[in-house]
Amino acid sequence: MKLYIKEDIKNIREIKPVIHHITNFVVMNDCANITLALGALPVMAHALEEVEEMTSLSQALNLNIGTLTDEWVKAMIKAGKKANELNIPVVFDPVGAGATRFRTQCAVDILNEVNISIVKGNQAEIASLCGVKSEVKGVEAGKIEADMNDVVKNFAKKTKSVVVATGKDDYISDGKRTCMLEGKGSRMLSTITGSGCMLSSIISAFSCVQKDHFLASIEGLLFFEKASEYASKKSLLPASFKVALLDEIYRMNGTETEEWT
Repeated sequence: MKLYIKEDIKNIREIKPVIHHITNFVVMNDCANITLALGALPVMAHALEEVEEMTSLSQALNLNIGTLTDEWVKAMIKAGKKANELNIPVVFDPVGAGATRFRTQCAVDILNEVNISIVKGNQAEIASLCGVKSEVKGVEAGKIEADMNDVVKNFAKKTKSVVVATGKDDYISDGKRTCMLEGKGSRMLSTITGSGCMLSSIISAFSCVQKDHFLASIEGLLFFEKASEYASKKSLLPASFKVALLDEIYRMNGTETEEWT
């Protein structure tokens, strides 16, 4: 499988696509900064009165249900439908799906109402949306009683989306092609909040320039996880690791991932 990480990063930094985020309060600043570090332009807008207009000015839409309200879900669906109308890629992060009935139902509603390009969640979130028994601790993944290769493949077919399930190993499928990335990334990612949300921002940026969203998802994963490995060589303390991660996203040009591809 041929990837185009170096070329796609170059294109992101030349084009500077606008990524419209309707994301959660916990990670707004982090997602904005990681998007800027990669070379794209973030915007955070969730008011019902402006989400359609903001989406129409963007090259990708990133939806994240980390801090939910009814109003925000309505805004996400409204923005998502506008993105569909304009053929703008939509990346959906179903944070904490499976933890509560409300959260799970909101994720299902968004999936039913919007044509999602890429669904990116941890393994437990993805499994719970497939009806597979899994354990969600708050918004963190616990045990899963299923083969994740089958889970992501079946969910991709059902949603007609690329599905990304992250964990110790990462699984990606578009329903026809399925890939596992074994043991990539630094364990330090689990010591900071919002690392998965930041990954969604990275994948959103790649989806603007790589029209094969299966490849865009893999490229975003590899790039982000390689950056985490470099960052952990600079610090094994959470706060300074987070700063180093941002610096590495800014510094790297994609050649660093060639040993993985």
